[in-house]
Amino acid sequence: MNVQWNMKGEYLESCSCKGACPCIYLSPPTEGACTALVGWHIDEGRYGDIPLDGLNVAVALHSPGHMAEGNWKVVLYLDAAADPRQQEALGTVFGGKAGGHPAVLASFIGEVLGVEQVPIRYEAGGGRRHFRIGERAEADVEAIEGQGGAPVTIQGHPFAVAPGQPLTVAKSRRLRHETHGIDLALADRTALYSPFAYVGP
Repeated sequence: MNVQWNMKGEYLESCSCKGACPCIYLSPPTEGACTALVGWHIDEGRYGDIPLDGLNVAVALHSPGHMAEGNWKVVLYLDAAADPRQQEALGTVFGGKAGGHPAVLASFIGEVLGVEQVPIRYEAGGGRRHFRIGERAEADVEAIEGQGGAPVTIQGHPFAVAPGQPLTVAKSRRLRHETHGIDLALADRTALYSPFAYVGP
């Protein structure tokens, strides 16, 4: 029996590409490969009768080439603030087993390097977004200021973590990951964030 679920909130991605990330336009990454942290903060969500409000999920990923060609290596991080039922629900959804858009994203995964339960802290204010994932990973980004101080946005991009939502273009202040063979220590690279809304199955 399929479990009905839904969630909405905000997602952030910060990666190793220089300039405007070409991956979202179905083009090869600027460095030949793309390594990224992607985080989701769930403002409101349910998996069946299990509430998911306020919880976080993150993925560290390495794509060896064109992202749409798949073969990603990933580490999935589940919020340690979640109880066992909530962690199982989050793992089911973001592991691609519950349908919806997370299942589309999971179809690009070639190898899961690990699944960990860690404290995940999400902070948002103005154009700043910060995900801290345990002690070994974080993405701290700041929106690029556009005309008249407005954010710079991208719409209609074909490779989307949050379909139908305009992306705010940002730049990383810090991008760090130090485990499972996915190693990052970068700044001043591409970052993006937007609202998201998923539903399944």
